[in-house]
Amino acid sequence: MSDLRRLVLASASPARLALLRQAGLSPEVVVSDVDESTVTAPRVAERVALLAAAKATAVADRETDALVIGADSLLEFRGEAMGKPAGVHEARDRWQRMGGHSGVLHTGQALFDVQDGAVVGRDVVVVSTTVHFARPTSAELEAYLATGEPLAVAGAFTLDGLGASFVRRVDGDPASVVGLSLATLRNQLAARDVAVTDLWQR
Repeated sequence: MSDLRRLVLASASPARLALLRQAGLSPEVVVSDVDESTVTAPRVAERVALLAAAKATAVADRETDALVIGADSLLEFRGEAMGKPAGVHEARDRWQRMGGHSGVLHTGQALFDVQDGAVVGRDVVVVSTTVHFARPTSAELEAYLATGEPLAVAGAFTLDGLGASFVRRVDGDPASVVGLSLATLRNQLAARDVAVTDLWQR
């Protein structure tokens, strides 16, 4: 029966959707519309867990039978939580501070199992990966800012886009830096007696 289960991504992130599709999955996208500013926690890892759960909850409440994935990511740099920068000035300031240093990208990941209109299983995990940044030249940084990419993503960088040129290495799960840990998702599905291979669409 597991191959009949619907997989729903409670996120508007194109990177998460592309990552799942590249992994052979074909989720439906239902945006949660959670107001992230209302979710607070004393630690960055706790906040992404709460955000992921809130997104999964908001979408699970609309479903009758589905496996719902909620996720959220924040970069922790010197104790500060960094989501999407408010504008070019903030993105520039971040990169001027981050260049040549490292931060921890926390991704909260929730899998809610909805059957007959009720949530029968909840699994929320946080995957933390250390990202070591290169130091872009002033010209490189301005060129990167001009693309608009760093304005649309947590931490003002990507590992699957133009920003990858300015990441020296990662210590941990690289997929979680893109936005979702595929290895963790496999384990979450297995806990619900669903093999990830049963959901492959290719």
